[in-house]
Amino acid sequence: MLSSGHTMPLVALGTFDYNFEPQTAKEAVIEAIKAGYRHFDTASVYGSEGAVGEAIAEAVQLGLIGPRTEVFITSKLWCTDNHPNRVLPAIRYSLKYASNIAGL
Repeated sequence: MLSSGHTMPLVALGTFDYNFEPQTAKEAVIEAIKAGYRHFDTASVYGSEGAVGEAIAEAVQLGLIGPRTEVFITSKLWCTDNHPNRVLPAIRYSLKYASNIAGL
């Protein structure tokens, strides 16, 4: 259980291998949602954050899931951004990028 009181699903769909085919990643996330997945793993360096956000927005629109709060998205701070002056900008970028696409 997280400090927020939410329970994060232990199993997640990883999106690393889809970075060159955003449409494939989007379709994989939508199919995973249909199969019951509610946790998706991404990273800025994977190039899949946008596809994950688009898929979640589409799944909400199609009624496959309720509000965005039903879904957990994990991302990572890449090692090149692991410097004091780069951490917050990198996190803000990931949050802004995914949330803009998901319509949050």
